[in-house]
Amino acid sequence: MRQASAPAKTASRQHDREILALAVPAFGALVAEPLFVMADSAIVGHLGTPQLAGLGVAAALLTTAVSVFVFLAYATTAAVSRRVGAGDLQAAIRQGMDGIWLALLLGAGVVAVVLPTAPWLSSLLGASDTVAPYAVTYLRISALGIPAMLVVLAATGVLRGLQDTRTPLYVAVGGFALNTALNIGLVYGAGLGIAGSAWGTVLAQCAMAGAYLVVVVRGARAHRASLRPDAAGIRACAQAGAPLLVRTLSLRAVLMIATAVAARLGDADIAAHQILLSLWSLLAFALDAIAIAGQAIIGRYLGAADTQGAKAVCRRMVQWGIGSGIVLGLLVIVTRPLFIPLFTSDPAVKDALLPALLVVAVSQPVSGIVFVLDGVLMGAGDGPYLARAMLLTLAVFAPAALLVPVVGGGLTTLWWAMTLMMLVRMVTLQLRARSGGWLVTGATR
Repeated sequence: MRQASAPAKTASRQHDREILALAVPAFGALVAEPLFVMADSAIVGHLGTPQLAGLGVAAALLTTAVSVFVFLAYATTAAVSRRVGAGDLQAAIRQGMDGIWLALLLGAGVVAVVLPTAPWLSSLLGASDTVAPYAVTYLRISALGIPAMLVVLAATGVLRGLQDTRTPLYVAVGGFALNTALNIGLVYGAGLGIAGSAWGTVLAQCAMAGAYLVVVVRGARAHRASLRPDAAGIRACAQAGAPLLVRTLSLRAVLMIATAVAARLGDADIAAHQILLSLWSLLAFALDAIAIAGQAIIGRYLGAADTQGAKAVCRRMVQWGIGSGIVLGLLVIVTRPLFIPLFTSDPAVKDALLPALLVVAVSQPVSGIVFVLDGVLMGAGDGPYLARAMLLTLAVFAPAALLVPVVGGGLTTLWWAMTLMMLVRMVTLQLRARSGGWLVTGATR
């Protein structure tokens, strides 16, 4: 028994090292991303309330626009890691370049839409006459940085596929530092106000994209991979990303429905809901880091035609997801007396927040499984199944959430509906993982 278990323990330790080597830097890079908006908010906030409100409206639109295209990172990671596993680094980097060209094309399209429609988009989000000019100014300038933001997503996917999550961490930290310095200099030193904040962010994003391109181009030259756009390759990237786009839009719809329902429950409930969403997103970063490791590792194993290795590392990552979820849930429970006063002193908001916060804590092990299996199936290139599963989840969640005002129970009931959403996702993902239908080997799926 001891002899039989020794290889299994050795394999588990090897998987743990792989997971940690990729997940820890990925977590750092993920945490650095929202710091951009936080830094901008802190700097612009001293200009006045209308400017800060304008930044909030524009940032919400920009974040939505970019998050819709997160498939550029996910699909590229899966495709590149498969070719790495197959031992064809030239094709891996060539695949990555196709993703980067697709990012540039999509970015140019988004800019063409946002620039003329900025006033309408700002009013759509309820910007007042006082706030709208600042929102439009920030949105139009920041839109110029969208192609760079999408290139960053695609290039991040390339490096993750190459099993490198350290470089994205360094670029994210450097970008944050540059963004902060430029914002302070342009907003106050140059006296450009909110426009200076927007230009500072655009310049920082372009610098980040440039840093990634330097790394990718060096890799392409080292392995003699073409840098020219390839129409067939770009189309293949778009086709691989389309199901993940459906998945992402369905998830965004879930969050929008939840926010709309919370708003109907009352001012205290919507305020508490926003706090919960902020916490939920922060917890998601930790779990998503494991999912990113899963994307890279699973793609590599399947590219190498090692289905047993893929299944073994999948099992180990699920264990990591469950363990991380338990730890995060306990942290939420233990720190809630410190956490809640940081966000509100309103007794009504606290009353709504506390029981719902416990629901979030209890659901973290489920979230851990969901994030991990989501990453595993993305790494396997199983986008069509993920799209169908998320559409089913949306179909279950929407009526459950819309019934909350009728059933009663306030925000706590709404977050039980969110937990139901995660349970449906867990079941659909576990069924797929156990079926083995995702275990398609080879350099391409």
